[in-house]
Amino acid sequence: MRLSYRTPIALFALVSSALLTAPALAGEWQLNMTEGVTALSQEVFSLHMLIFWICCVIGVVVFGAMFISMYLHRKSRGAVADNFHESTVLEIIWTIIPFAILIGMAIPATKTLVKIYDTDNPDVEVLVTGYQWKWKYEYPEEGVSFFSSLSTPKDEIYGDADKGPHYLLEVDEPLIIPAGKKVRFLVTAADVIHSWWVPDLAVKRDAIPGYINEAWTRVEEPGLYRGQCAELCGKDHGFMPIEVKVVSQEEFDEWIAERQARAAEIAEAAKQTLEFDELYAQGEQVYQQFCATCHQPEGQGAGIFPAIAGSPIATGPVADHLNRVINGGGAMPAFGEQLTPVQTAAVVTFQRNAFGNNMGDLVQPIDVVSFEQGQ
Repeated sequence: MRLSYRTPIALFALVSSALLTAPALAGEWQLNMTEGVTALSQEVFSLHMLIFWICCVIGVVVFGAMFISMYLHRKSRGAVADNFHESTVLEIIWTIIPFAILIGMAIPATKTLVKIYDTDNPDVEVLVTGYQWKWKYEYPEEGVSFFSSLSTPKDEIYGDADKGPHYLLEVDEPLIIPAGKKVRFLVTAADVIHSWWVPDLAVKRDAIPGYINEAWTRVEEPGLYRGQCAELCGKDHGFMPIEVKVVSQEEFDEWIAERQARAAEIAEAAKQTLEFDELYAQGEQVYQQFCATCHQPEGQGAGIFPAIAGSPIATGPVADHLNRVINGGGAMPAFGEQLTPVQTAAVVTFQRNAFGNNMGDLVQPIDVVSFEQGQ
């Protein structure tokens, strides 16, 4: 292609058009960072945009000088290359200018990083533990803990129903925090590496077994904010959503009291004696919710996941069966913290008597408590 005097004008028009349409495209394609709803998240976004525009200016200056030089000093215009060895003045200039730019970028970045890692003096602490494939939330000072799991219906996942507006981003138990309070997150994992990420809060911390990473947030307005596990943690990595529900202090206090009362009820329920039919029916529900994905609805197993039907665990000593459910083993995660004593007793009773196993065993909640205390 032959260059003419119109070529720079055409290039300028093309670049200008791209820059003018970039904000609309970014909004449509969601190419930019999430601005967030907290003061810190908005500061992070502003810092990101500041550095971005500095890089844009540097790019325009550098490439502009390069393209102009290539156009004005090309051979067809009779330009002859100059011969020179070095210039002390130029070397000083192109050393000082980048150094000044880096210092100018480092100052606001350092201020923001200091705020990000300032987790001192929180009003509420939450221990976040990643499991394959769900999250456990604990409030150490309040004595409250619970698991949060994906609640998207299986019909939507397998394409048997239309997908909802929050497909794979909805949970059965959201994390509850009070508005206007500093909340510190202690993030860890029980099995493999996960990552707890809520873009609207500008919080993203790796959950690593044996380590505790810290983060914090302060959300001024009540609302519901969604996130996901941001670390490839296994076959159901995409099924680990996060919901953070921000409520008023009064609602938070009421919720904590309700959860404490529920924990007391669970502890009391572990002392009761249940009939076989009741345990079997509840055990079937627990099995379909927690076990059927791997061991299949009819207990036939699949791939590396063994069948429950005729299993040496389900037809062997009850203590071995309890140990496998509570502590896990092989590819199976530990369910001791995920299930209540009643749920554990029920699912073990169900597995030992369903799928043709017919062992006739009846496991009571107190048996589970005794096993956990004596192991």
